[in-house]
Formats: sequence, C-alpha cells, structure tokens
Amino acid sequence: MTTMTATASAHPVVPSLFVSHGAPLFAVDAGETGPALTRWGQALRAQFPGLRGVVVMSPHWMARGVRVTTGAQPATWHDFGGFPSALYELQYPAPGAPALAQEVLDLLAAAGVAAQGDAQRPFDHGAWVPLMHLFPQADVPVVQLALPVGAGPAQVHALGAALRPLAQQGVLLVGTGSMTHNLAEFMGGGDGEDAPDPYVQVFSRWVEDAVQRHDVSALLSYRELAPHARRAHPTDEHFLPLFFALGAAPQDWHTQYLSREVMYGMLAMDAFALQPVV
Repeated sequence: MTTMTATASAHPVVPSLFVSHGAPLFAVDAGETGPALTRWGQALRAQFPGLRGVVVMSPHWMARGVRVTTGAQPATWHDFGGFPSALYELQYPAPGAPALAQEVLDLLAAAGVAAQGDAQRPFDHGAWVPLMHLFPQADVPVVQLALPVGAGPAQVHALGAALRPLAQQGVLLVGTGSMTHNLAEFMGGGDGEDAPDPYVQVFSRWVEDAVQRHDVSALLSYRELAPHARRAHPTDEHFLPLFFALGAAPQDWHTQYLSREVMYGMLAMDAFALQPVV
C-alpha cells in the first residue's frame, strides 16, 4: 500500500506532484502509470480527507501572461484529433473552484506576478487526462494555471513557489507534462511495446538523480547539463511544468516515484511526488 508522510504541525503539508500525461490515449490505455496514479490519489484522499482542491499547470494551455481558470464548471476539452471515437466521449466533470482561484490570484499578486482570471477556459487534456486517473470520481475541485509563453525554468519555478502556501491549506499543486517529449519520434510510430530508446532512460534517470539530491540549480540548467536534453525535449514546454512542481514542493522533501514507465519506446511517463519530511 502506498504510504505518505506529513509534517507534525497543525497544518499538514500536501505534497506536490509531477505527472507525465503522455499521449491522449493515456486516458483509455493507462499502462502501469494510470493505476499507480489512482493508488496514490486514494492514499492522498485517505491522508487528507478535507482535500480542498487541485491547482494544475499543463503545457496545453500556454498564454501570453499568467492566466487562472475561475469558472465554476469548466468543460472537458478534447483538444486533439485523429484518435478513436471513444476518446471524444470521455468527460471529466470536476467542479471549478472560483474561491480557490481568487486565492491563487492573490498569492501571485503578492509575489509580484500579474495574473488574470479566465472564466471560460475549459480543462485541456494535459489536465483532465491525468486527473481522471488520480481522482476518477471527478469530485475534487480543480483550478488550472496557464504556462506563460516565453517563460523559462526559473520563471515557472517561481510560480510554483508563490503558490506553495496553498499546500498547507489542503491544496494539491500539480505540474503535468512529459519526462520526454520528442513529437517527431512519436509520430514516427511505435506500438507501445517497443523497448525504450537508451537516451530516454539516460535523460530520465539524470533528472531523477538531480531531484533526489535537491539539485535545483542543475535542473534549472538542464538543457546545458542533462544528457540528451535537446533530443528528449526539442522544445521545452512539456518539461517546464516539472519546475512548477519543484517550486511548489515543501522546502525539505523526499521523492516518491510513482512511475518510470516508457510508452512507445520514447515517451517517458515518469511521475513523482515531493513529500514533506517529518
């Protein structure tokens, strides 16, 4: 059974989470990662029965400036094409959280970050697909935060850090992207049973080691320091949400890996929680 830790203070700290959301088919082809997320979500709910909500950053909402969903019931957006019809029938009717969204806006303002609410924005698949596995009942309120166009690792890390106080108030902060994301290689084929390309494991384990060592400086410079970084991420938008999770993490954390699965030979599905140390 998955176990979690929390501080002994009056306000237990919710861990932050990074999840690779993979291809849209992850919604129906869950592999090993989907069940691992479900188990972790169940354990989280058991530890935090009063879980207030989720604040999630996905690379599939990129905006000019910081944006926050403020709608009471965001729609499920099937923002992809060419997949089986069953995928387009899925709905994730989690409620929005206008009051929590206002707290997000206030914390960002206090950190000197100009942000605006968006009452019409639906949940894109980068948000709702992993949340389907984490909280299948769709009963945890969700606020989504846009990834600002042009932001680099340090800027995204700062956004997570600005929202860290929410973790002491029963809120789960999630960055969802992909540990590796070479779209050209993905489009080139792969049936999901291919052996992982060696570079995928080399890059992913470099990241794991740096996270385990709390080497945020190395991670912020990953494009220069990590092996195969530019092949793993020809563009970096799918890696940047990892820095949101890092910024939101407890100041002293230990890393709990939920998945090291690789799909299609090149799509690393790594997921890990940054747990507070007791």
